[in-house]
Order: sequence, then structure tokens, then C-alpha cells
Amino acid sequence: MDLQSIKNRFGIIGNSPALNFALDTAVQVAATDLTVLIVGESGVGKEVFSQIIHALSARKHNPFIAVNCGAIPEGTIDSELFGHEKGAFTGAVDSRKGYFETVNGGTIFLDEIGEMPMGTQARLLRVLETGEFIRVGSSKVQKTDVRVIAATNRELIEFAEKGRFRQDLYYRLSTVPIRVPALRDRREDIPLLFRKFVVDFAERYKTNPVQLGEEAKNILMHYPFPGNVRELKNLAEQISVLSNETILSAQELRRFLPERHQNNLPVLAHNTDSTHHEFANEREILYKLFFDMKKDVTELKKMFLEILKNPSLASSATQFTKDSLIHDVAHHEDGLHPFFPANISAQNTLAPAALASGASQPVILNHDNLHQHEVVEESLNIMDKEKELIIKALKKHKGKRKDAASDLGISERTLYRKLKEYDIEE
Repeated sequence: MDLQSIKNRFGIIGNSPALNFALDTAVQVAATDLTVLIVGESGVGKEVFSQIIHALSARKHNPFIAVNCGAIPEGTIDSELFGHEKGAFTGAVDSRKGYFETVNGGTIFLDEIGEMPMGTQARLLRVLETGEFIRVGSSKVQKTDVRVIAATNRELIEFAEKGRFRQDLYYRLSTVPIRVPALRDRREDIPLLFRKFVVDFAERYKTNPVQLGEEAKNILMHYPFPGNVRELKNLAEQISVLSNETILSAQELRRFLPERHQNNLPVLAHNTDSTHHEFANEREILYKLFFDMKKDVTELKKMFLEILKNPSLASSATQFTKDSLIHDVAHHEDGLHPFFPANISAQNTLAPAALASGASQPVILNHDNLHQHEVVEESLNIMDKEKELIIKALKKHKGKRKDAASDLGISERTLYRKLKEYDIEE
């Protein structure tokens, strides 16, 4: 049987590769008696897959029952699954058969099996391994021939590692795992599903089916759908009943979507605020970069003021400044430092006097006499020059950090960080 006929038979809409792979796996395993574990978020249609497996199996004429393990109280789930004897517990006025007894020869679908209590897990493991079970309050071992299909919206292996699920049961259940994709992982199927639902609801409520406008379609395909297909179906029903538009606009669609998820929806390019949304993050990054560079330039100004007071440091400082600026140019995109005018090349540096005077436009010193290989060689010695300058300042002030930092034009905290970075012993 081909996949399309199976989709038509069970009302499955969609052509995404992930969905087709899951269906193909279900078809192949159906003819066997292997235990199947269906994994997927709530609302993706895990129960439909269990019905497909049963309907295509040799057990298709025998009973099928779906049991939600999370909906049965812990104190009664053993009785529901395995039955009980009269007087086994308070309220047990008669003997009762459990699902494993009544569905003998058929299929049991255990939904949300991750919620099953640990004691019940041990009983289930015995059924899977030996086909044997014991009613609550009885000592008589009974046999059953039931195929188990389990489903979960949790990662059971993580539960097993935390001791919340039996590891041996996990591996016994997941003989053949089938992962049903979430709706957000098959976005191309969303318009098809929506169309199917609105047509069905239009027939039920005697109205015209709503159609999606292009902008509304784009929004719908990018909505995260935490409730998956179930949420989409509910949304289609609301729109079919409450919308006054035949062709659904983006504004009308947003009226039905939860506000908490609308911040993640796409904004079209012609929107007046699109530029703001598109470049918000980039602008924040640039602001941070500018603030950091402004701090660096301020420290350089302080350093050059000290150099003017103490000419003996001028030679080392000038070389340090040139190398630092060349290093900055080499490490910025487009080859320009954010604070350089566009016509400054990597072979130019700033005059200390210009920075010290606080001039609005820096004075450019051209180094036309420098060869390219010399610039590259000097740029590799930036850290050495900085280390050398710090050592000279410490020697000059006899190891006093505060005075050395002041002389260098940097904070004492920055100096301490540089000492650790360059492993300088005082």
C-alpha cells in the first residue's frame, strides 16, 4: 500500500520528508509483532500512528484500546491494566478483568507512558518479556498475547538517566522508535492542513471556507504552534466561526493568535518599522563597540599627556601606539578601525600631540618610508611593546602600581590585569 492511500484512509495531510519517513516506518513495522515507541510533542497525532500500525497488522480484526497513562490515578492504574480480585482493595466489590486480559490477541496503545508509576513499569516489563501478568490481589499467573505500542512527549532516555523511568523497560519499548515531527518542523504542510480544516468547518457550520491572504499565510507558516496540529485545528475552527473576512488578512489573523507568541512572527519589508526590527541587534553591538573604543581612546589620551610630561618615554610610546593601531586595523572588518576617517590607511598613525590637545580631527602622520614587511613585522610585537612599557613604568616608580598606572594613563585595575596577562613580576 502506498503512502498517499494511507494518508487518504486515515486523514493525514502533508508531504514533508519527516512525516513521510515516520509513516513509512509505521507501515513497515505494522506486519510484525515488534513493540513500537512513538515519540512526539503533544498534538502531533501519535494515536493516529498507533491506529495505522494496528489496522495494517495481522491483529486488525482483534480489539484495539488506547490508554492514557497520565490520566489514570497511580493507585488504580495496576487494576486498570492487569485487573483485580474481589476484596483486593477498598471498593473492589467484584473481580474485574484488566485491559491486558480483555484485549488478548489485539493491540494496546499506552499513551504518555512516561507518566507511568515505577511499580507499574515493572509489571509491564514482565508482560513484554514473558507475556505473563498477575491480577491485583491474586497469586495466579495469567498469560496474554497483546502487542504494545507506547507513546511519549518526553525524552524517556533522560528520564531513565534520572531514575524516573526503568532503563530496561525503555530499551524493551523502543525496539522500533518512530518520531513524529512537530508542526513547526513541517511548515510547508501548514497551509494544506489549514485549508482542510476550514473546509470541514465550513460544511459543519454552513459558511463559506476562509482563504489565506499572502501575508496571513506567511505569518501562519512562521507561527511556532506549541500545540501542533491540535492547536491549528482549534485556530481554524475559531476563524471559521468568528471571522467576517472571506480572505483572511494578517491583521485579522493576529486577532486569533496568542499575544505571547506574536513577537516572533515575521515582519514584511514594506512595514515602516522593518528597518528598526531588522537592525536592532546590530545597532546594540555597534553601540557596545563604540563605547569600548571610546574608553580605549580616553586611556590613550591620558598616556600621551604623561609622555609630554616625561619625554623619555616618547620613543617607546610612539612605537606602541603605531603598532596598536595597525593591530586594530588588521582585526576589524573592512580593514578600518571604527574611529578612523575613511582615508586613513594601515600605514598611518595618530600624532600624540593631536590626541593630547583633544582636537576634534586627528593629525595624520604618514609613514611612507615604511616598507610593507616592516609594518607586518612591527605589528607582531604589540604585546612585547606593551609589556616593555609597563615594566619601564614599574621600574620608574619602584614597583608602585598606583603611580605606574597614573604614568601610563590607565586605571590601576587595568594595570593589574595586564600584570597577570603578561606574567610580569614586580
